[in-house]
Amino acid sequence: MSSSCEWPEVLLDECCIEITVGHVGPMASEYVTSGIPFLRSQNVEPFRINLQDIKFITQEFHESLRKSALSPGDVVIVRTGKPGASAVIPETLSVSNCSDLVIVHPGHNLDSKFLAFYINSIASKDVSAQLVGAVQQHFNVGSARNLKIRLPRLPEQRAIAHVLGYLDDKIELNRQMNETLEAMVRAIFKSWFVDFDPVRAKAEGRKPVGMDAETAALFPDSFEETELGMVPMEWVIKSLDEIADFLNGLAMQKFPPEGKDFLPVIKIAELHRGNTIGSDRASPNIDLRYIVDDGDILFSWSGSLGICIWCGGIGALNQHLFKVTSSDYPVWFYYFWLIEHLPEFQTIAAGKATTMGHIQRYHLSEAKVVIPIAPLLEKADNIIRPLFQLIIKNNLELRNLSSIRDVLLPKLLSGEIQVNGIERPLGDSLSKEKHASY
Repeated sequence: MSSSCEWPEVLLDECCIEITVGHVGPMASEYVTSGIPFLRSQNVEPFRINLQDIKFITQEFHESLRKSALSPGDVVIVRTGKPGASAVIPETLSVSNCSDLVIVHPGHNLDSKFLAFYINSIASKDVSAQLVGAVQQHFNVGSARNLKIRLPRLPEQRAIAHVLGYLDDKIELNRQMNETLEAMVRAIFKSWFVDFDPVRAKAEGRKPVGMDAETAALFPDSFEETELGMVPMEWVIKSLDEIADFLNGLAMQKFPPEGKDFLPVIKIAELHRGNTIGSDRASPNIDLRYIVDDGDILFSWSGSLGICIWCGGIGALNQHLFKVTSSDYPVWFYYFWLIEHLPEFQTIAAGKATTMGHIQRYHLSEAKVVIPIAPLLEKADNIIRPLFQLIIKNNLELRNLSSIRDVLLPKLLSGEIQVNGIERPLGDSLSKEKHASY
C-alpha cells in the first residue's frame, strides 16, 4: 500500500463523468402517494441514504427532470443544512430523482464508496471552505468540481472502502435490528395496554392471539366505564407525571468546566443526533441528578419535541430537556406511554404563538395512562425488559462502531494506516479471497 504523499492530488471534476445538481425549485405540489422515489437533503445522512419520509413524483415529472435522475453508484452531496453529508445511491434504489443535492457520476478510476467516505471525511474542513451564498450558504456544483482529493489507485480505493464499508454494514445492521426490536416491543405494548386486544378477545369469548394460558389469565374479560372511556376492569388511570419523575435540566452556562475536567452538555441538538461530539462543556461537579448516562430516557419539551433512549455517553442535562425516571414502574412502560402521547404534545407545541413551541408541566398531568394489575405488569416486564435492554446494548455497540469508523476514516484516507495491517481483525466475514485480491 502506498501512502497519501504518493497519491496524486486531483480535482474531483477530473475523475468524474459528470457533476450536476438536483432539481432546485418548489416541489410540494408535485408529490404523489407512490411513484418515483424523490430524495431530499433530509434523506441523505453521512454514509447512508435514509428512506424514512421519502417523497414520490410521477413518471412524467421524473422525465421532465432528466438531468437530475439518479442511478445506483452515483454519489449525492447535501448542499444546504448539513453541507457535505454524502452517500452512495444503493443498488436497491434503481430509479430515483432528487432536489437540491449535488450529484456526482464517478469515472471508471474513481470508486463511489471511496469518494463518499472521502467527502464525509473532509466535510467539516474543505467543504465548509467552499460554501457560497450571502443569505443561505450552500455547497454548489462549482465547489464540488473544485474539490481537491488525494487519489490512490483503484484497487487501493476499493480496499479502503471495503474496510470502512464493513464497519458501515455492521452499523446499519444494528440500526435495522433496533428499528425492528423497537417496533416489535411497541406493538406488544400498544396491543396490551392501549388497544386492550387480549381483554377484547376474552370479552368476546376468544383466546388472545399469540399468548400462553398463564399470561392470558392475567387479563380481565370485561371493561368498565371511566373518564377515558371503556378500560379493562380493575385497571387504574394515572397521569404521566404520576408514573414518572420529569427532571428539567439546568442552564449549564452557569456551570463552566473546571480546569481540564468537564462533562459534555446534552441539549436538544445532542438528543436528536445521539452524541456529544463538539458539545459545550460544563463542570462535572453538578448535582448528580443532572448527570445523564447511557440508558436514560430524555424528553425535549420545547422546540423540536422528541423522546430518546440516550446512548451517547455521560453528560450534563441542559434546560429544555427532561430526564425521565421512575422508582415504581419499568423504564419501557413510561417510555412507550411518552411515545403514545408525543403526537399530542407536538400539536400543543406547534400551536404556541411563541418563537419556540413547548409544553408545560400541566400537560403531563393531563396526559393519562392506564395501569394494569401488578401481576400482569410484572409478567410484561419479564417479556419486554430483556428486549428493551437489547435495544440499549445494540445502540451502544452502534456508537462504538461509529467511533471506530470515524477514527479510522482520516487515517485510511491519508494512507497513515495501511489497509492490510488492520483488515483481518475486523471479522471472519472478510474472506481469504478478498485478502488475496488486495
